[in-house]
Parts: sequence; structure tokens; C-alpha cells
Amino acid sequence: MYASSTTKRASARTTAWYENKERVSYKQTSAMLTSWKKQEDLDFLTEVSSVPLQQSLRHLQTAFTNFFGGVAQYPNFKKKRMGW
Repeated sequence: MYASSTTKRASARTTAWYENKERVSYKQTSAMLTSWKKQEDLDFLTEVSSVPLQQSLRHLQTAFTNFFGGVAQYPNFKKKRMGW
């Protein structure tokens, strides 16, 4: 459940970067999250507190800031079962 929303946020950023060479800000992803919570297929997002969802957005923002700053490679989504 939670992983699919994280993947969706990262996917939105990936699409914006690779197709349009544009950055997606924290504010934009936060607005996306709000609209995703209203979608029927993502209604599980309303079942959890907004705090961990917003924290994952901040982590994602940090990862992309490091990428664009040349500090790190392009962020990859890591699943728990991958043992990272």
C-alpha cells in the first residue's frame, strides 16, 4: 500500500525529469499527494496519518536535491524485502 504511493511520487518526479527536464518541488508533490488522497483507487492514503506521508515527501525532496546538486546518484526506490 504505502510503497505504491511512494513509487507514484517518485514516478511523477522521474517522468518530469526524463521527459521534460524539469524539477518537481516539495510543494508540488505535496499538492499531488492531496489530490491522490481524493482518488478512489488511492483511498488507502486517507487511512494513515499524514505525518509519515509528508516525511516521505521530505526524504524524497532531500534525495532529489542531492541528485541535482551532484552529491548523489539518481534516487532509487528501495523495498524492505531487498535487504537495504
